[in-house]
Amino acid sequence: MKLEHATEIATKTLIPSQTTSSSIFTPTQSFSTKNSQPTVAQAVVGLLKQFGVKSAFGVSGGGIGPMWATLEHSLIKVLHFRHEAGAAFAATESYFATNRPTVVFTTTGPGITNALTGLLAARGDGAKVIFLSASTSAVSRGRTACQETSTYNMPSSGLFTSGPLFNYATTVESSEQLPEVSRRLALGLAQPGGFVAHISIPTAIQTSLLNAPLAPVKFSRSLTTAGQDAIAECVKLLFPKPFAIWVGFGAKDAAKEIKQLAEKTGAAVMCSPRAKGIFPETHPQYLGVTGFSGHETVLNYMESERPDYILVLGTRLGEPTSFWSPAMLPKQAFIHVDIDPEVPGTAYPTANTFAIHSEIKVFVKNLEKYFPASLEQGSSTPTLLSPSPSPPLSPSCLIRPEILMQAIQKIVVEGSDAIVMAEAGNSFAWATHHLKFDLPYRYRISTGVGAMGHATTGVVGAALGWHDKAVAIAGDGAMLMNSEINTAVKYEAPAVWIVLNDARYNMCDQGMNLQGLTGVDAQIPPADFVKIAQGMGADGIRVTKESDIEDALTKAMAAITPFVVDVIIDPTCPSPIAGRVKSLMKQGAK
Repeated sequence: MKLEHATEIATKTLIPSQTTSSSIFTPTQSFSTKNSQPTVAQAVVGLLKQFGVKSAFGVSGGGIGPMWATLEHSLIKVLHFRHEAGAAFAATESYFATNRPTVVFTTTGPGITNALTGLLAARGDGAKVIFLSASTSAVSRGRTACQETSTYNMPSSGLFTSGPLFNYATTVESSEQLPEVSRRLALGLAQPGGFVAHISIPTAIQTSLLNAPLAPVKFSRSLTTAGQDAIAECVKLLFPKPFAIWVGFGAKDAAKEIKQLAEKTGAAVMCSPRAKGIFPETHPQYLGVTGFSGHETVLNYMESERPDYILVLGTRLGEPTSFWSPAMLPKQAFIHVDIDPEVPGTAYPTANTFAIHSEIKVFVKNLEKYFPASLEQGSSTPTLLSPSPSPPLSPSCLIRPEILMQAIQKIVVEGSDAIVMAEAGNSFAWATHHLKFDLPYRYRISTGVGAMGHATTGVVGAALGWHDKAVAIAGDGAMLMNSEINTAVKYEAPAVWIVLNDARYNMCDQGMNLQGLTGVDAQIPPADFVKIAQGMGADGIRVTKESDIEDALTKAMAAITPFVVDVIIDPTCPSPIAGRVKSLMKQGAK
């Protein structure tokens, strides 16, 4: 899927249009078959289609068999993965690539628990995912059923009830529950932000008949936005003194409006690691990335020209974004705008915070109208330092990660429309610090859960949803832990893995050394990822010289099969993780 279609896709989801005040949603219809009433599984699949679901990611099993078979015979694309966590990560990234809700399905017992890390990441990242699982039928509970899933051997609270993991969760014990399930899913999918639901259906219930047609669900939901008084107060605080804008991933749909506001006011702009590209990183008013693997230019600005106010848009200001550093405090206050009213003030509880409960795009659009046609701020905005001239390419058999990132910038970022994902670890640090994006939707990282294997498996969901190249920048540890190369081959996903191969968990190795915690073993036996890829039906190339990087990346981007670029990197090059290590040491890790 090309970038020019991203905005069009956003208008086709269940989220109410940002140009209207309310939305009426009718997700369900009467379901029937030629011979009899539909089964519960058929009714649920019908609901999913009405919700706009196009893809279901999972791993099969006996308990989920009826639901799995029903999905296979529907118009929903069923993607069978090798591990449930990989399926959940892929479903998350498919949501972000398409802006459509996705489904994860698993069987009982370990199928459920294996998926939990990926589902926790979906919740933390703000995806819309419906998790369908099986549970043991009532007549068999407590009798040591195969992979028994009941309160006899698994905790109910948190797994099968709403809470920190699931926005909504329930176990369907009869078809009479489906109208309420339908209503709750419709409401959750239509709300701004993420929504992760868990619908557990015992095997016997999946095949039971729906006793009555499902009535249409209708509701009206207005967009949350600040009133004129609050907006006028914001303008009063921000005008005419210099201020800064701190952009988070929650503002991804407001890129155009933020750019207009910044250019009209002259405000300096910085972004969280997940928000790269929402504001163009080559723009003269752009300061850089804050927090994890961020840029010194941000701290230089805060030290030399600390603004009275910082307008915070769609970020929780958590540790990955701010390290909770006092250096990031404005002189007067944060003006913190978020769709979640509990977010403002959480990261910096002692800081003055003017909290605004609003959808970001509508708020910024309304705020911009209140400012004069042109506005000269009182001080110049420092720009991000120009990159240093590239050092000569080394003939060594070890490749410097900085040189690899320069090649990725040229061949992948600037030379294609590919989604680029960075894996947890040093890959995240190198990519976030060095790569530059001028458009939203193109860079994906997970800073909340930060699970290894998210990008190595999520790239398959992103590629299938984007219908174009998706690239994962990953370490060798993550590739060995959880990758879905074989799945990509099966579904012909145009996925590319760029592996930083240094035979160790290098973030752990370097981080421990920075903390003075020596004598630990973070090494991994060397692996040949080209041979692994070829053994699964994909292709690849190993790179041992810096002069060969660009050709290898060009070949990968032109490949018609899933492709692995195995890059032998220099493990001694220090990655930009010092800020993270300092934060850990402040928390006692020393």
